[in-house]
This record gives sequence, structure tokens and C-alpha cells, in this order.
Amino acid sequence: MDQTALNALLASTLSSLLGLSGGFLLLWQYLAVKRFASLFVSFAAGALLGAVFFDLLAEGVTEFPGESNALFTWVAGGFLLFFIIEKVLRWHHHEHSDAAGDDHRHVLGPMIIFGDAVHNFIDGTIIAAAFLVDAGLGVATAVAVFFHELPQEIGDFSVMISAGMARGRVVLWNVLGALVSPLATVLTLLAAERINGLELPLLGIAAGSFLYIASADLIPAINQQRGSRTTVLQLLLLVIGMLVMLGVGVVFPHQG
Repeated sequence: MDQTALNALLASTLSSLLGLSGGFLLLWQYLAVKRFASLFVSFAAGALLGAVFFDLLAEGVTEFPGESNALFTWVAGGFLLFFIIEKVLRWHHHEHSDAAGDDHRHVLGPMIIFGDAVHNFIDGTIIAAAFLVDAGLGVATAVAVFFHELPQEIGDFSVMISAGMARGRVVLWNVLGALVSPLATVLTLLAAERINGLELPLLGIAAGSFLYIASADLIPAINQQRGSRTTVLQLLLLVIGMLVMLGVGVVFPHQG
């Protein structure tokens, strides 16, 4: 295993497992974590947007000069891909939600587990794609994935506990789900060794997926909270999230 693959695997594993810390904190201090989780969503949205504009797209334009049309086509494709994935997951969830009482509770947990595994697989693929282009870009992407995973894991843990799943099983399934990310990283790296030219489409898809998560999932959740004080705090955290990703790019400069 070369250094790039090793770095990508390490970053994918760490970002995924560290993301679980939000869920573990929820089990420890439920009310406190739930109170601040909504605020962290604003930071996570800013981090994803920062990763898109300051890292993924900036690196794509620099690394693949003259291929901007192809890059932004793949960005649009990544955006649409995540739209389709989320629609499919929501359709399945809606079909099962028609069941009443205990039946609904029994299927809700497995659906969350499946959805989490799908998202972790895509996260692992995105991290691998970034490291294939540049080590600094890979680090920035892994950091952005972590910031997104933290509030997502808090939500997953909360829903699974609410569905009546025992805490031990919640921890077990989420840890197993976290391991899907490094698995996806390995598979992506192996595919890249056999198929030339994967870096550009994977980079574009990564940017499109981050853009979709921020604009379609996180920002609508932010907008559900009203009040001038809350809005100012959300805006501040959004900007801080973007600046953090800009800072990550300074600390781990791209070599392209």
C-alpha cells in the first residue's frame, strides 16, 4: 500500500469514527447535546460549503485546466445523484411509516442503519477521490466529512433510541456503519488503479454531493429555527465553518 492510499484510509477511518463521538455524547448527556446539536448544524453547513468552494472546486479548476465544463458537469451530476439517493431512501421510509405503532418502530431502526451505511460509503469514496488528486485536498475533505458526520450521528443515535432500540445495539450498528467508510475508500482506490481518469468525475461528484447536503439538508434544518438572535448566531457559525475550511487549506496546502 503506497503512502497516498495509507493516508486516505487513515483519514477515512478517523473522520468516520470521530463522527461517532457526537452519538456517544448524546448517550451521555442527552438534553445538553440535543440543545447544541442544532447550532452545530450551521457550522457543519459552512464547513461543507467551504470545502466545495475553497478546496474541491478550486483544486479541480487548478488540477484540470481546460476541463472546467467537464468538472462542473460532474458537479451537477453529483448534486442530482444525491437528490436521487435521498428520494429513494425517503420513499422506502415513507412506505414503512404507513405501518402503525410497534411495526413502524421496528422498521425505523433498520432504515436508519441502511441510510447511514449508504452515506458512509459515499463519504469514503469522496475522501479517496480527494486524496487521489492531492494530499492536502484529502485532509480538507476528511475534515469536512467529520464536521458533517458529527450532527448526523447525533440525529441517527437519537432516532434509533426513540425507535426503541437498546443502547448497546445502537452503538454496535453505528460502529459497524462507520467502518463502511474506510471500506469504500479501499474499493475506490483499487478501482482507480484499474481505471484511468477517475479523479475528475469523482472530484466533481464529491463537490456536488457536499453542495447538495449543505443546501438541501442542513440549511433547511437551520431555517426551521426562527428569531433574530438565533439567526445571527447561525450566520456567525456558518461563516466560521467556511473560514475553518479555508484555514485547513492554509495549514495543509494543495500541491496542484
